[in-house]
Amino acid sequence: DSTASIDTSKQMTAAEVYAKNVNSTVGITTQVTTNYWGYTTQSAASGSGFIYSSDGYILTNFHVIESASSIKVTLYDGTSYDAKLVGYDESNDIAVLKIDAENLTPVTIGDSDNLNVGDSAIGNPLGELTFSLTSGAVSALDREVTMSNNVTMNLIQTDCAINSGNSGGALFNLYGEVIGITNAKYSGSSGSGASIDNIGFAIPINSVRSIVDSIIEKGYVAKPYIGVMVADVSDEAKNYGTPAGAAVASVTEGGPADKAGLQTNDIITAVDGKEISGKSDLSSIIADHAAGDKLTLSVYRQGQTLT
Repeated sequence: DSTASIDTSKQMTAAEVYAKNVNSTVGITTQVTTNYWGYTTQSAASGSGFIYSSDGYILTNFHVIESASSIKVTLYDGTSYDAKLVGYDESNDIAVLKIDAENLTPVTIGDSDNLNVGDSAIGNPLGELTFSLTSGAVSALDREVTMSNNVTMNLIQTDCAINSGNSGGALFNLYGEVIGITNAKYSGSSGSGASIDNIGFAIPINSVRSIVDSIIEKGYVAKPYIGVMVADVSDEAKNYGTPAGAAVASVTEGGPADKAGLQTNDIITAVDGKEISGKSDLSSIIADHAAGDKLTLSVYRQGQTLT
């Protein structure tokens, strides 16, 4: 069980967070086989991960193990294991690995919705600098970032040192809990040509936890959905007094929205009482829930508001 109890009234020092979690972080090396005109070459790539459960499930980024022909996981004590890929979700850049080991020390999962800008954050840049510690702060929340594969994600921004070696590693709060998975460094450069440091990103743990559990329990990703195609309400329509929100373009027959009575042209204006401005708000709220959760939608239909 990865939900070990922790006394959240007591903040730890960075040294204590390190001591508590160093046995829960792992190094990941992969062999990538590339075929050049019939010649195959092997190259190694590395990243990080962390132990999600005592029986050997490991969490990392999808891009760390993408196109790997073999994956090795190394623990803090130097033991190496061959790992198998259990499942992944490319759109959330996460992958679940399994090693054949027992009695491992899993991390404690925290609540990334409780984060505030300015909170301390601690990461571990593995790669060449094995099991070292970097500390910094949460610089921004809900930062929309478009990744190199054109997937857009809402991420935690942090100024912890981040390099290609600690992709997939854990971002901890000062209670020693994982609140994010480090997945990107901002590599843009400013107009003066200087490269930009201290801008890193991490996937909020709340947005992927149900996906990870689904991969472990079912072997595939059970993505929550409500069964609607939606579009943003146009500025033109808003000028005529239509409220902002997600306009329903179509309803999947037999899906949750259909059963709840949603209709084409309805406008979803709020979810669980929280106003939404458009389809991306709706998508991220749905993604934060697990299949089976209940949502209360506020719906504008021909001048009436229904729930």
